[in-house]
Amino acid sequence: MNIHESAEDYLEAILRLRETKGYVRSVDISLLLGVTKPSVSFAMKKLRENNYILMDEDSLITLTEKGEEIARRVYDRHKTLMSFLVAIGVSEETAREDACKIEHDISQESFEALQRQLVLLKTQQ
Repeated sequence: MNIHESAEDYLEAILRLRETKGYVRSVDISLLLGVTKPSVSFAMKKLRENNYILMDEDSLITLTEKGEEIARRVYDRHKTLMSFLVAIGVSEETAREDACKIEHDISQESFEALQRQLVLLKTQQ
């Protein structure tokens, strides 16, 4: 599955907003990601064309099964990376920023090794 980092960020944002607000609108994505409304509109058009999202008549955004799978993978990586970084002494703010950078590029092998180490760290605490 080959998808651009920015598309992953948008899909992750949609998932996060749905979990916190129960619904997702373009303006919410704009506020969360700190991007302009035209940027969100352009991204939503591309995500719709590639069958990652659906928009209803009220402009509410939902993830398709394909979009949900990608969003969940990226968000799970983000949460795990952030937890690991905090567990090794990185501040929460820095851990959040770094997790956003790492989540897109880390290999599955490295991510799984990191997950194993996080479990060990948590059992030692």
